[in-house]
Amino acid sequence: MNIHEHQAKEILKEFGAPVSNGVVILSIDEIGKKIIKLKSKEFVLKAQIHAGGRGKAGGVKLVKSAIELEKEAKKMMGKILITHQTGPDGKQVKRLYVEEASDISKEFYLSCLTDRESSRIAFISSTEGGMDIEKVAAETPDKIKTNKIELKKEGLNQKEIENIISIFELDDEQKKIASKLLNSLYEIIIKKDASLIEINPLIITT
Repeated sequence: MNIHEHQAKEILKEFGAPVSNGVVILSIDEIGKKIIKLKSKEFVLKAQIHAGGRGKAGGVKLVKSAIELEKEAKKMMGKILITHQTGPDGKQVKRLYVEEASDISKEFYLSCLTDRESSRIAFISSTEGGMDIEKVAAETPDKIKTNKIELKKEGLNQKEIENIISIFELDDEQKKIASKLLNSLYEIIIKKDASLIEINPLIITT
C-alpha cells in the first residue's frame, strides 16, 4: 500500500520523529482557514501523488506569501504530473500539502527498508539529499552507505546508530536527535509492517 506524504508524516509524528508542521488541502477555498495553524510566513507547497520526482515535475514550490501560495495552489491542483515513477500518462494532483518553510543548512538522504534477501532491516544513508537516490547510486556510489540490522525487540544500539549516521558528520547534539529518529523509523517499520520509509531530504536547519 502506498500512502501520501502527509499521511506518512502523521505516522512519523506519532512515533516521535521531528516533522515540520503542515496542513492538507483538498480544495482551494480551504487554504485561508487552514494555513492559520502554521507559524511560518513562507510555505512549501507540495502536490500529493503516489510517485517520487515531484520537484522536477513542478510539484513542489517554495512560496513567500499567502497570496502567492493561493496563486500557485490554483495552478497545481488538478495538474497532471509526469515523473520518472508515474509513466508517460502521469498522475493528476487531487490534494496538496502546505508545510512551514524551513531554513535549511544541509540536506541528507535517509531510508530504511525490509531486506527480504537477508531478513534484516537495511538503513540507507547518503549526503546527497534532495537527489534521486537511484542516480546517486549509479553515478557516485561512494556517497551512499548501507547498514543491515538484525531484527530485534530492543531497537538499535549505539554502535549501529553510529554506523548509519557516520556519513553525515553530525555534532553531539545532532547525534542525539538522529538517534531518536532512527529508533522511530525502526519502530515504525516493525509495528506498521512497512516495506520502505524514505526521508528525502532529511534536513539540518540553520
